[in-house]
Amino acid sequence: MEALSSLLGGFADAATPVNLLFALLGVLLGTAVGVLPGIGPAMTVALLLPITYVLEPTAAFIMFAGIYYGGMYGGSTTSILLNTPGESSSIMTALEGNKMAKAGRGAAALGTAAIGSFVAGTIATLLLALVAPTVVKLAIAIGPADYFALALLAFLAVATVLGASPLRGLASLCVGLFLGLVGTDLLTGQQRFNLGIPQLADGIDVVIVAVALFAVGEALHVASRLRHGPVEVMSSSGSFMTRQDFRRSWKPWLRGTAFGFPFGALPAGGAEIPTFLSYATERRLTKHPDEFGHGAIEGVAGPEAANNAAAAGVLVPLLTLGLPTSATAAILLAAFQGYGIQPGPTLLTTESTLVWTLIASLFIGNTMLLVLNLPLVGIWVKLLKIPRPYLYAGILMFASLGSYAVNADPLDLVILLVLGLLGFAMRRFGWPVAPAVIGLILGPVAETNLRRALAISNGDLTALVDSWFSRIILVVALVVVLAPAVLKLTRRRSAAMAEGGPA
Repeated sequence: MEALSSLLGGFADAATPVNLLFALLGVLLGTAVGVLPGIGPAMTVALLLPITYVLEPTAAFIMFAGIYYGGMYGGSTTSILLNTPGESSSIMTALEGNKMAKAGRGAAALGTAAIGSFVAGTIATLLLALVAPTVVKLAIAIGPADYFALALLAFLAVATVLGASPLRGLASLCVGLFLGLVGTDLLTGQQRFNLGIPQLADGIDVVIVAVALFAVGEALHVASRLRHGPVEVMSSSGSFMTRQDFRRSWKPWLRGTAFGFPFGALPAGGAEIPTFLSYATERRLTKHPDEFGHGAIEGVAGPEAANNAAAAGVLVPLLTLGLPTSATAAILLAAFQGYGIQPGPTLLTTESTLVWTLIASLFIGNTMLLVLNLPLVGIWVKLLKIPRPYLYAGILMFASLGSYAVNADPLDLVILLVLGLLGFAMRRFGWPVAPAVIGLILGPVAETNLRRALAISNGDLTALVDSWFSRIILVVALVVVLAPAVLKLTRRRSAAMAEGGPA
């Protein structure tokens, strides 16, 4: 009941005319940028992050709530009409949604994605409001060793789940950890890895790193593979969802939500696994198996609901533990830190009004998306037809202006270029970018808690496994590392036995 009363207070703060205007602006900006080809929610938030720094915190995070969900919605539009998922969690949506669009059912695919996103986002945000205070009560008892174990779990989960190769994911993570070491040691006050440059004494700004790796790196990568000719965009015309479409979609919406939120809320969570699980479940349960692979509406409804439920779920470890488990969450954490706010167990106490207003804004932004974006889908389709050279030249310009505006220091533009080239090289050689950003943000937190735990125990390493909580988390981290290798070995053995069986 306390959580619900706090949420109602958040609605009272978020529903003022000015804050509603910021929510609307966030929704429109998030969708407009998120709908552009190859741009996922993480890149959308990174690109628009500098804009919010001119606002006071409450207005900025209300706008971010709209950008966050707007970017998710825009990604589904691009996946369906252009077959270009902005992130790995949108692959399943693209698989069936684009086939529906090719069959003249683009409007139905966009409809089930939009309504499924609304249903999943509403339920998951309500669960966020109910679960967050309970998680905070548990988190208060967590010590430095436990926090280090949680950070280690987040590192390994993100590095092994994102990208095709766990080794490349870990290498990307190490790049981020190194960037996080640049600056001044918080415990000793010594400067390190700053190359004698005074501006780097406070470290590399997270906003610049996020914009460089996501926006600049992606723009350079696309430009290197650019081919001339018009972009083929599927039609969004056709009949909207029929009564049969609703009957086939409502259960996948609920099942997708049930998959997405728990995975997103786990410190080792994310949206990739629940979307794949949702797709596999709908394929098994469907009464129309012949349509899968050719445009089954369940294959859009379930994964899209799972994706949006996980997006709300990742806010649980972010707000209560200060742990980002996705690239978008890592950039949201950077936004908090930009205002001098550190998410964690005390956030609901020190910034209670801000947190509940943010959660209420997620409900408002989610509703605005449903009301506005179905009628405006024709405008988003026109955005998809912007010639790629103009599109990515604009992205580079806004990335440069936004990064310079953070500190008004020309050195930031040099760092932006260098890290942008690094982001391009990472994409060129198949290294995932998200682990680097999460390593940059979470690395100093892990380092500080590790050193505190060792200082308290006078250097005794057994202190890292002294509590039942840290033991459980470290065991889960070990499973996260070993599970992919074990599964791969099992599949190889099964394939070998199948080939040798008939003989």
